[in-house]
Amino acid sequence: MKRRLKLAALVVLLLAMVPACEKDPGEGGNSTIIGKVYVREYNKTFTALSAEYFAPDEDIYIIYGDGTSDDDRLRTGPDGDFTFRYLRVGKYKLYAYSADSAGISASGKIPVYREVEITKKNQTVDAGTIIILKN
Repeated sequence: MKRRLKLAALVVLLLAMVPACEKDPGEGGNSTIIGKVYVREYNKTFTALSAEYFAPDEDIYIIYGDGTSDDDRLRTGPDGDFTFRYLRVGKYKLYAYSADSAGISASGKIPVYREVEITKKNQTVDAGTIIILKN
């Protein structure tokens, strides 16, 4: 009887832990998202392109899952590259701020988004190149 009681308690404990095994996107994993930020620099009226280059020291943000605000931020390296490390399986949204060439934002800046998904553990996902405008 004691053995059955212990077995039942163990089964209940294991079942209680099952939902805890499913983790949301975010830090704590072993996957990575890489990419680059590229700048197209224009004059003040956005009528003439003056320079193009991979953006050194540019802020890049990440949102975990269905979040609405950034969960982490880092700066690009000398060649415009970025790496978000130690991520779990799930969906992520990356963004960098670009000058608003359409004049619709009061701040003069708009976010340029890139959505990516990590589908398995120990994966490196390339988000590609995020192109931003400057003037």
